[in-house]
Amino acid sequence: MLVTSRSYAEYEAMFDLKELPDSILDCCAGGSGFTAEAAARGVDAIAADPAYELETPELVDTVRRSLPAGSGIVDEHKGSFVWHWYGTPEQRDQHRIEAADRFLQDVMAAPERYVAAGLPELPFGDRRFELVLCSHLLFTWADKFDRAWHEAALRELIRVSNAEVRIFPLVLQGAGDQIPWLSEVLDALDGVTTEVRKVPYEFQAGANEMLVITRD
Repeated sequence: MLVTSRSYAEYEAMFDLKELPDSILDCCAGGSGFTAEAAARGVDAIAADPAYELETPELVDTVRRSLPAGSGIVDEHKGSFVWHWYGTPEQRDQHRIEAADRFLQDVMAAPERYVAAGLPELPFGDRRFELVLCSHLLFTWADKFDRAWHEAALRELIRVSNAEVRIFPLVLQGAGDQIPWLSEVLDALDGVTTEVRKVPYEFQAGANEMLVITRD
């Protein structure tokens, strides 16, 4: 199991977050430090991930082991990544280490913020969160999760949002291939407006857009 740790600064850039609403769900959050930092800013922030089923020692070990493992995809596809946001591999690694530390501190101090759950079924009420974020799951792993799964997952993210869902990135992990059925999946959604919007973040070459879904 890979439990990736991303920093609050990465989330700000990936999702073009200029200000935070009253409530946010990060799904599936992995070992990211975003929820801890958002909560420290007074937000009702919840993280959901199947990895949170692990007992604390095993979760700590999994997050720590995932730090070097997360570079494997980058090493395999070196020509598909750019470094202008991070600067250097060492600075990227520092983001991940600090995020993992922040996550592990918070999951032990406030475990109620970390819910063991995953798509396409979430244990939250309708319209529970003002903003729902989904990083590096939908579309990123479209070679493992099919179109039907994506449609179900999108509807579930919309169900628990009261205003907006943001998803990043919109290309396949590794070489960054486009998702051929992306527009068809979006056309199948009812009661929402969808927009593909550029963001001030790019690591995987060409992966500089997020999907914004707004409830009508």
